[in-house]
Amino acid sequence: MRFDIITLFPEFFESPLQTSLLGKAIAKQIATVHCTNPRDFALDKHRRVDDEPYGGGVGMVLKPEPLFAAVESLPVLPRREVVLMTPQGEPLTQALLSELADCEQIVIICGHYEGVDERVRYLATREISLGDFVLTCGEIPALALLNGVVRLRPGTVGKVESLKAESFEGGLLDYPQYTRPAVFRGWAVPDVLRSGDHGAIASWRQVQQYQRTRDRRPDLWQTWQQQRSRDD
Repeated sequence: MRFDIITLFPEFFESPLQTSLLGKAIAKQIATVHCTNPRDFALDKHRRVDDEPYGGGVGMVLKPEPLFAAVESLPVLPRREVVLMTPQGEPLTQALLSELADCEQIVIICGHYEGVDERVRYLATREISLGDFVLTCGEIPALALLNGVVRLRPGTVGKVESLKAESFEGGLLDYPQYTRPAVFRGWAVPDVLRSGDHGAIASWRQVQQYQRTRDRRPDLWQTWQQQRSRDD
């Protein structure tokens, strides 16, 4: 799987791409990551990529020419998405990550300053948001997207079963997890988890998922109930 990141700061990705499971996946060629700097496609001698907004206002806006040229310089694989990271995009969810994991190529455009020229949206096949907040740069959500997709690719995570039993898979939050010691500072591991009764453990975990999702994320709980009603 190929990732192309359009970024003014390629160095931002150097350490994360060499770390933990993401670094191992890249070393094993499960994914390849290529950074392209739009400044290399600037049209003036100062390699300027931003300008003042039409109509006035504070801040600077990324110009369309370097971004278009950067994206158009890339190879085009058959199953490709061009993603613009923006607070105005669709929320990044586990279901969306699973959909993107089937792509052959994902191009990610990282915004900066006050945003990008509106015409850059014509480049994108998707606009994606990390959440209802604003960050200093688009590299942070781009890295989150890259990480979330790569971990779903075969060979990244050792035990594939672990991908099926975690938060948001199936629309619910994960159940509580414990390890040794059995008692820590007076807090004990629930007896059922030490019982050896796998049926009872499975039932306990399911109840915990229901309770946690209902109490902590009522929005997810409502969506999950509606989906179950439709399936029934």
